[in-house]
Amino acid sequence: MSLRSPLGRVLGLGTAKDGTEHWWGQRVSGVALVLLGLWFAVSLATLPSLGYADVHAFVAELPNPVLLILLCLTMAYHSYLGVQVVIEDYVHGHGAKVFSLVVSRFAHIFFAGVGVFAILKIGIGA
Repeated sequence: MSLRSPLGRVLGLGTAKDGTEHWWGQRVSGVALVLLGLWFAVSLATLPSLGYADVHAFVAELPNPVLLILLCLTMAYHSYLGVQVVIEDYVHGHGAKVFSLVVSRFAHIFFAGVGVFAILKIGIGA
């Protein structure tokens, strides 16, 4: 039996004050991925073929690079949020958790940057 009050027992055990923002980020990026993914699937389905020349021409047309960059960045953000939750839930050592979160963030930024660079390289025509 504890002599502490109910308030004293829960003090310091509340939210980290960012759960709502994280939740909304996942939902909004998920909706954006549905819309962008549908656009991408329909666009690929309407191409005459999936050969190099047709896909290159598709990526070089003006609205497509912008939408592809949005798809790439949204996918990286949504993936990062999901991986962050898994790491926070299942990696228990503090040092390992921090290391995993840092590596995850850098990996997601790196791969998003590579994707954007590839799209810009084709879109600009360099």
